[in-house]
Amino acid sequence: MNDRKKITEDKDAESASKELPAFLSKPDGAPVYHGFPLVEETRTDGWCYGAITEFLEEGGCDTGDGYVQAPDGSRAGLVWAVEDYETMILLEPDEKRWGVYEISFPKVIYTIDDLVLCL
Repeated sequence: MNDRKKITEDKDAESASKELPAFLSKPDGAPVYHGFPLVEETRTDGWCYGAITEFLEEGGCDTGDGYVQAPDGSRAGLVWAVEDYETMILLEPDEKRWGVYEISFPKVIYTIDDLVLCL
């Protein structure tokens, strides 16, 4: 598994700069994690995972960074690893997001179906 994570990018997201990707140059009023794609296959009851780091890697993926978007569009950050531990708060909620949380996944991610199962 790869220790260096590839950043994912929403190529359709608007950037405030012609030189920078959207996640580095968010337009005014854009939500936190703007420029990182939602993974529509994970959408359940209006909730959807967004990927910050690539989760489909040759040999599988056992750690990652992402976020979750609620049905109302609000978001929380997620840091995940294949481990067995209680969810931890890494950053308390603020006006931009309802916090950043470290969560454990029960298995290595090889496919979108694995990601859906872990979520």
